[in-house]
Amino acid sequence: MARVTVIHVLLILSFFQHKKLFSTVLASGKEDVKDALRLHNVMWATKDDSRVILSWNNNLTKEETKKYTVKYILSYKFFNTTKERKERLQEKEKIIHLQLHSGFNAKVKTQLFAKETEDIIKESDWTELTYKAPPVYIQNLSCIIYNISFFNCTWHIKAEAPEDIQIFTSYRHVGKVFACQQYIKNARKKNIGCYMKEIHFQPSRKINLNITVRNLRNSSRILSYFKAFTPQKIEKLNPPINVSVSLENKSIKIHWKPPTTIGSARKKCFLYQVKITDHKIANVTAENYKYPFHKPAKRCAAQVRVKKEICIANKIWSEWSEPVFIHDEKTVDILLLSLTLFCSLVFLGGLLIYACRRYRCLEVLTTPVPHPSNKIKTWLADETHHQQHMSMQMEMNSEVTLGTAEENRDENIRPQKCLKEFVLEDL
Repeated sequence: MARVTVIHVLLILSFFQHKKLFSTVLASGKEDVKDALRLHNVMWATKDDSRVILSWNNNLTKEETKKYTVKYILSYKFFNTTKERKERLQEKEKIIHLQLHSGFNAKVKTQLFAKETEDIIKESDWTELTYKAPPVYIQNLSCIIYNISFFNCTWHIKAEAPEDIQIFTSYRHVGKVFACQQYIKNARKKNIGCYMKEIHFQPSRKINLNITVRNLRNSSRILSYFKAFTPQKIEKLNPPINVSVSLENKSIKIHWKPPTTIGSARKKCFLYQVKITDHKIANVTAENYKYPFHKPAKRCAAQVRVKKEICIANKIWSEWSEPVFIHDEKTVDILLLSLTLFCSLVFLGGLLIYACRRYRCLEVLTTPVPHPSNKIKTWLADETHHQQHMSMQMEMNSEVTLGTAEENRDENIRPQKCLKEFVLEDL
């Protein structure tokens, strides 16, 4: 009897302790106070296509709900991952997209806050739930958009996947469903990728990739997975264009232009990286980069790449641009070119002066032409007189020849006349 009385006394004391503690909490607003005897939750999960609707409820009365602000802390982690996601909600449900996960562990607890001071009044214990989804036979799914209208996805098939399965894909975008245009196959003829081209994307609308796993021996066994992408987050930009180098105020300045993109092309959306030989890679938000001019000991090249960082988070860098060489025949370095030309001219001028002095070229060029001597003058006069005498003699000979020819012609005419007269007399 005494033992039972002691137990009743302990229960009464425990009740008054809890009552006193709860009253102290109401007055002071201290945190981390649990009332597991009254406040608890019920949790369940509902499968809806590619997502799971996680719901819960508590045993709060209507008066408590009106009197206090009710909030819930939800924490969940997918299988085979280490990242734990935690959210503070006012609703009693959460939609979880499985994507390529085979399940998750979730837990939730309820908290009451004073409406005036937002101080925590009490909270429940954690209520836990484990959800197991159908097996997932693919992993390392990766999709990229490149060259504005090309869409490419690849994946790996897990080792535990059945031998008689085949994987098919399609995607839904802007309310339309498109099948894969061309599959990429491995040595076992299994589809491990999909290649599509001439696709028109709307940057603000998500791409919902549907992956269907079919059993080739049993057509009724079909598994479907879904994964959503934001186009701008998976776009691999082309390298920057019109990359050039110029020399400005003892500094090398590199200029470029951004590539075309399916989303916003505002300057503040792009993040660039500049790579110069023997220099650290620099992050740049402008469309140019300047660094102090130092004559490199060897050939120096500059390259630029780009991704979107400011307007939207994108982890995919473009390829590096074609190298532009600094201090090379492709780069117009005015100072070095001028110095080279000046040195060449000085050298050639000195060489020319030395040659002229060595071989007396100036004396030969400036020596006057000598006048002819008297003997040459006499010889030229005699030659001129001789030529005049010969021309006169040739004229006289031509006149004598003409006179002789006329006389011979007259003598031939006279006998002919006499013969004509003799013939007339005989007649």
